[in-house]
Amino acid sequence: MKEVIGGVCAPKGFRAGGIWCGIRKNKTKSDLAMIVSDTMCTAAGVYTKNKVKGAPIVVTKNHLADGHAQAVICNSGNANTCAPNGMEIAEETCALTAKALGLLPTDIIVASTGVIGKEMEIRPFVTGIPQLADAITYEGSQAAAHAIMTTDTKLKEVAVEFTVGGKTCHMGAIAKGSGMIHPNMATMLCFITTDAAISAPMLQKALSDDVPDSFNQVSVDRDTSTNDTVTIMANGMAGNNEITGAGEDYQAFTEALAFVTRKLSFCIAADGEGASRTIVCQVNGAPTKETARLVSRSVISSNLFKAAVFGKDANWGRILCAIGYTDAEFDIEPIDVTLSSKAGSLLVCEKAAHHEFSEEKALEILSEDVVTVEVEMHQGNGSATAWGCDLTYDYVKINGDYRT
Repeated sequence: MKEVIGGVCAPKGFRAGGIWCGIRKNKTKSDLAMIVSDTMCTAAGVYTKNKVKGAPIVVTKNHLADGHAQAVICNSGNANTCAPNGMEIAEETCALTAKALGLLPTDIIVASTGVIGKEMEIRPFVTGIPQLADAITYEGSQAAAHAIMTTDTKLKEVAVEFTVGGKTCHMGAIAKGSGMIHPNMATMLCFITTDAAISAPMLQKALSDDVPDSFNQVSVDRDTSTNDTVTIMANGMAGNNEITGAGEDYQAFTEALAFVTRKLSFCIAADGEGASRTIVCQVNGAPTKETARLVSRSVISSNLFKAAVFGKDANWGRILCAIGYTDAEFDIEPIDVTLSSKAGSLLVCEKAAHHEFSEEKALEILSEDVVTVEVEMHQGNGSATAWGCDLTYDYVKINGDYRT
């Protein structure tokens, strides 16, 4: 397996693009994205667990009930959530997309991101969708990635090449996510494409099994959005024998998926609203894998620790405190904590107690762009990684006037 360029257009038979259609007031920021496969795809999705859900989620879940889709349409600038005409707009958006592409409305994945509670108008879609359908290309992944961004400052795109049954396959993805990011199924928007052939049930299993170790291990601000969606479409154009069960082919597929989702998980955390540093927490030696997940998420979600990283303060007590309030069964006494980065590594807590360390070296470590917290629990074989970021003054500035 190797990383390649091309994003969602790296797999055979996928076109994409993005334009400004009038949802945003700022004409310099595109606000409508489209991804289309040349042939029908098996498809799967995971969604937010927030009780408040955007209308596009309801529509997309219905459309993916048969395990198939051929196109994605996504707007930014308006979440189409808690809007009086939300369902009507989401359904009409699919109808307009289907008409422009010669498909059925039920084969369209629809998504929205932006301000919650703002009424959506159909007019921008009426003019924008036909224009975008004519503009999509086999090199249009970055244009689509830009069009789904809201407060993101960096484009999020990845692609890999891998082998299944002797056939060369590709998988690509784009994502958006910067704020309202917290583990609770998906945690942002992500659209994944692949030319591997895989049955709809196995595709859903692969995605559902992957999310707990990738996107559900990301936190920026302890807020879970109403529109979080991750979808994957597989068109089978690589020519491999269809994956219908467990085995070497399925393992190769899931390894490629894991590479894609974990790369994007890191990118989302690194682009957290106002963030100046990325925090990675690696937990080893936990009694169970689930305990490791919970502990690592507690650490990267702690506002006190996030603030300490911003201040370059090696306050390991905040790490141990976050571990201590984790809702899981384990012994706190054997736990060691190490801080590391490109500048080096430093044991700061041994057996849940202070370990003498150099504050000067700690400052060097915490001054790097990526800071890793290594937690060794000495209680089993469970391990997990979580991704987060520091908490800065700019986070409050960004969200203080997000709507206005």
